[in-house]
Amino acid sequence: MKERSVTPHHRLPLQAVLFDMDGTLVDTERLWWEAVEHVAGRSLTEADQPEVLGRPVEHTAAWLAAATGRPTAELAAALHGEFADRVRTGIVPRPGALDLLDALARDGIPAALVTASPRAVADTVLEALGPHRFTVSVTADDTERTKPAPDPYLTACHDLGVDPGACVAVEDTETGVRSAETAGCAVLAVPSLAPIQTAPGRTVRASLAGVTPQQLVTLLPYELRVMSWNLWLGGSKVDDHRAKQLKAIRETDADVVGLQETGGTAAQELAEALGWHHHTAGENLGIISRHPITASFGDPDVGFYGAAGVRIVLVDREVDVWTAHLDYTPYGPYEAAFDDLPAAELIAHEEVRLAQMRDTLRRIAESGDDSVPVVLVGDFNCPSHLDWPDVEWPVTKAAEDAGLRDSYRTAHPDPAADPGHTWSPIHPVHEDGSGRPEPHDRIDYILHRGLTVLDSRTVVTGTPRRWPDVAANDWPSDHAAVLTTFAVRSGTGHRRTAAERSTSGQDLPRLP
Repeated sequence: MKERSVTPHHRLPLQAVLFDMDGTLVDTERLWWEAVEHVAGRSLTEADQPEVLGRPVEHTAAWLAAATGRPTAELAAALHGEFADRVRTGIVPRPGALDLLDALARDGIPAALVTASPRAVADTVLEALGPHRFTVSVTADDTERTKPAPDPYLTACHDLGVDPGACVAVEDTETGVRSAETAGCAVLAVPSLAPIQTAPGRTVRASLAGVTPQQLVTLLPYELRVMSWNLWLGGSKVDDHRAKQLKAIRETDADVVGLQETGGTAAQELAEALGWHHHTAGENLGIISRHPITASFGDPDVGFYGAAGVRIVLVDREVDVWTAHLDYTPYGPYEAAFDDLPAAELIAHEEVRLAQMRDTLRRIAESGDDSVPVVLVGDFNCPSHLDWPDVEWPVTKAAEDAGLRDSYRTAHPDPAADPGHTWSPIHPVHEDGSGRPEPHDRIDYILHRGLTVLDSRTVVTGTPRRWPDVAANDWPSDHAAVLTTFAVRSGTGHRRTAAERSTSGQDLPRLP
């Protein structure tokens, strides 16, 4: 057996760093607090923090107006004036802020200023810090909604031309943290006046002093590339199929592959050749993974159709990955194209697959954990309700109702522009000899819960020759594969004990 390869853990590249202003880059939270106290005519307490810290002037003015009866506009003008006067005379950069900004500039990583303060105040601070240090700036005047809505961070990412998932936001308040996390950014929290709790995708430090761009990179999510592939009777219809399967997996740089139609041995043989981990379930299902497999799920006596799952570990994060193969008959696209059945009958004929999907979803729920993300891949042998406007196909709808999202449709929302057909690259016409065009459709899926989709695509190598002249094809299957790249946030999920698992009706074996 080949030695298992060292598991690579690919993080997203750091595309930009997005800085809050007040209390993060400059010590203005104290100045803002003093300005509010002055306008309010009283000392503020900890109970006032949610209405003051990280809030735009208009919010705090409306809050004071409700308490005092004074006009909101008058209070807003007073707050603007008091705060601006204090900024001009008392602005102080936070420890480590300028050093980090200069280090980012040296490394060619753009920085943005993202603040809930108005443009007039932000420009005063920018002048003090050096406007050359920031590629873009977004203020309360630049978006319809400000923090805690994600709009300011999304606007900054749009203006920079970067992906929020590949950015780190630096914040000092819960309000700002919610804004950045909702936008999809990793967060470095440096609390100024109020504490902030750690969470997956969030790191808390007392200061920016000593923070480097290299350390910010470690806050970004890991990439997890998941592939679903029906091997077509193990690949046996194509010459040298195992070598071609290995070549396709290597070229995709997949991390985990959920397999169907393994012929009973493909998962083990592929994993051993790659130096990966594997789980084989019955004669048809398998999962191979470059990341360690720590548990297996599903019916230990699964037949040809059904589902099987594993738990994999990426450094400090667990992910459950399931593969499923559902019955192929009756096949809805044939009934729609050849028999012209109406939607109600097409839906009624999905009973077998729907029962198999419900069983799969039940097993996922029983063996899973709300803190552990889930990926379900497979050949469902049915179209999606997201693709057919006139047929609400119940199998994919049941998965959606269970909280699983379709990664391909997340990346490509328009089925007309991006049909994503996986059936079939070798069947331009129906194989019964009638010459009728084969109904092409999307029947292979990668669904998920708890992850962020970065990209999804179908995979076919070369230009496969049509059935039955397929022996020399580079692509050793009658299905296209699906490949989705996810972002996986750091943070260890709760690992259920054996006692907890047994109460759900399934004690899950650990794999060697």
